[in-house]
Amino acid sequence: MRRLLPEPATGADPYEAYADQPALRLGMVMSVDGSATDAEGWTDGLGGDADFRVLRALRALTDAILVGAGTVRTGRLGPARLRRDLRARRGGPPAPIVVVSRSLDLDWTLPLFTEAETPTIVVTSQNNRKNVPGGIEVVAEGEDDIDLPAAITSLREDLGYEHLLCEGGPALAAALIRASLVDELCLNIAPALLGGPRHTRLLDGLDAEVPLHPTALYIDEGVLFVRYRLRV
Repeated sequence: MRRLLPEPATGADPYEAYADQPALRLGMVMSVDGSATDAEGWTDGLGGDADFRVLRALRALTDAILVGAGTVRTGRLGPARLRRDLRARRGGPPAPIVVVSRSLDLDWTLPLFTEAETPTIVVTSQNNRKNVPGGIEVVAEGEDDIDLPAAITSLREDLGYEHLLCEGGPALAAALIRASLVDELCLNIAPALLGGPRHTRLLDGLDAEVPLHPTALYIDEGVLFVRYRLRV
């Protein structure tokens, strides 16, 4: 991994490059023309090994990982795991995955809920918390709809997860940005033009301009890794 900004340097370590963890970091990958999914409809094939190395570092650095219900419903999201080298650097088990879902239309038999080394947490509304199976920790904020700011505060102050990483999907990412909860966007830009209307765009439902302030730029295997600050 090579750093291009703020000053050029070779041999950058992703774990060290992203170590100055903000309160809430949004990590996403897209093609050059803004697609958040590859030709098969997944994010897996966009950034390749370079993207995965940064993703693993971000997961190792954070206290908890936020994901939307749509990501869980694909069935492709398993419990968080750490490579041996990152586990040693982290000094403990992987961060829990926190599923944000208003409808709770989820398959509770998935390994994400039944086999996680660090138990998965669910964020939902007060009126829906009764629909979460017993044994799963619930953060319930908002009466009918989820109160995202209150839920983030609860994760930090009640459960002690000070530093959070959101991996999407697009609707959750946009909702967090709209609520002014995101401090940093870590955007990985894959060297590809995918085109066509069938691909999911990076954000879903963001209807206002959000200024971004670039703070760092890296390149690895053709993938550009840009860090943007959202709140000054």
